[in-house]
Amino acid sequence: MKKSFLMGVAVAALFAGAASAADLKFAPGQDSKFNWKSYDEFKAAHADLKGQPLSIFGPWRGEDEAFFRSVLAYFTEATGVDAKYSSSENYEQQIVIDTQAGSPPNIAILPQPGLLADLAGKGFLTPLGDDNSKWIKDNYGAGDSWVGYGTYKGKDGKEAFYAFPYKADVKSLVWYVPENFEEAGYKIPTTMEELHALTDQIVKDGGVPWCIGLGSGGATGWPATDWVEDLMLRMQPPEAYDKWTTNELKFTDPAVVAAIDEFGKFAKNEKYVDGGVAAVASTDFRDSPKGLFAVPPKCYMHHQASFIPSFFPEGTKLGQDADFFYMPTYAAHPELGKPVLGAGTLVSITKESKAARAFIDFLKTPIAHEVWMAQSSFLTPYKGVSTDAYANPQMKKEGEILTSATTFRFDGSDLMPGKIGAGAFWTGMVDFVGGKSAEEAAGEIQSAWDGIK
Repeated sequence: MKKSFLMGVAVAALFAGAASAADLKFAPGQDSKFNWKSYDEFKAAHADLKGQPLSIFGPWRGEDEAFFRSVLAYFTEATGVDAKYSSSENYEQQIVIDTQAGSPPNIAILPQPGLLADLAGKGFLTPLGDDNSKWIKDNYGAGDSWVGYGTYKGKDGKEAFYAFPYKADVKSLVWYVPENFEEAGYKIPTTMEELHALTDQIVKDGGVPWCIGLGSGGATGWPATDWVEDLMLRMQPPEAYDKWTTNELKFTDPAVVAAIDEFGKFAKNEKYVDGGVAAVASTDFRDSPKGLFAVPPKCYMHHQASFIPSFFPEGTKLGQDADFFYMPTYAAHPELGKPVLGAGTLVSITKESKAARAFIDFLKTPIAHEVWMAQSSFLTPYKGVSTDAYANPQMKKEGEILTSATTFRFDGSDLMPGKIGAGAFWTGMVDFVGGKSAEEAAGEIQSAWDGIK
C-alpha cells in the first residue's frame, strides 16, 4: 500500500499476543456516544465460545496494532474466546506461505483485494455467505462497491462473498487554510466547475491556487496518479474505472487521456502552481503543503489523502489552522453521483471455526468500529455507527464522506500490476508534467503494460 510506504512504517519483529479483557479502553455502558446495546446483544448471542482459540493475522503494526488490540479486547471479553493477533513486516508474503503450507490463521486481514481474490481462487478462503454481503450492501455507504471488493471466484469458478470490509481511508480531499479563504472571500466549491472558477479567481486576485508536489524518491510521481484516479471517477462511470485498472480500458483510450489532460489543466499551468510547472515534479510531496501556511500564502489548495496533516507544521490545529473539503464532482455529470477514492482492509476466514464466524458477526456491531474511531486513524463506511464517537471533527467529516458516497473505489494504481501502478504510471505522470502530451504519456504507460508477459 502507498500509505504504508509514505508513512514509513517502522520495521518491527513478528509479534503475537492475546487480547485481554483488562485492556478495555472504555468502560461498557458508561459513555453514551458508544452503542453499548450492540455490544450487549452480541455478548448475549455468543456466550458459548469460552476458551475457544482464534488466530488473526493482519497488516497492522505499531500504533494501529495497539488500536486493533483495544477493539479485540471487547470481542474476547464478550465471548471468552482466546484470541491472538499477529503481524509481519512482509505480511503479504507471509499469508501466502502460511496458506500454502496448510497452517493458516483463522482470520486473515489484508488491504489488497487482488491478493484475496488470488487466495480465494486457490481455495484458501471460506465464503462468508449471502447474508453478510446483503448486510454490507444495506449498511455501508456505497455498499455495492464494498460487496464488489469482497466478491471473488472460488476454486470452483463460482463467485462468492469472501471478504468483509473493516477500516477505510479517504483520498478524495482538498486541503486549505480557512483563514486564507476567509480573508480573500473565497467559498468552498461544491462542483468541479466551481473549483475551476475558484482557481481562475485566485490567479486574477494575484495569488497562486495550488501546491502540487510529486517528489517521493524512487516513488516520484505517485501523487499525480491519485489526481488522475479521482478525475476518472468524476468523468467516467465506475465500470470504466474498473476496466481501466484491469487493462480492458487502455491508457490510450480517450477517456483516460481526457482525465490525464484534466489533471494537466491544474498542474501544467505556470500561474496555477506554486513555483511554476518546473517545481511540480521536483517538490517532495511531504513539503508541498507547506505553502498553504506561508504568510502571505504561496498557495490556497492542496489535493491529498487523509494522512497529509502528518506533514503540516508542528502545532497545526485541524479544523482551525487547516481543513479540507470533498473533491467535488462535475455538475455536468450528475449521473456519476458522489464517488470516493480511497483504500480499505478486508477480513476473510482462512480457517473455519465458530470463533471465526463470531468475529465476523462482531464486525457488524457499531462498537467494533466506535472503539477505534474514538482513538485515532480509523474511518468506516458503516452507516450504523455513532459519528459522535470519532476522535475529532475532521475524522467525523471524513467518515461522513464515506457513508454518503454512492461509489467507492480503491486506489487504481494499487490495483494495477506493480510494474504499472508502482512504475510506468508514476514515471508517465512525471513525463507528462515535464512536457509530454497526455497522449504521449499514456502511450508509454500502455506500452509498458503491453510488454508484461
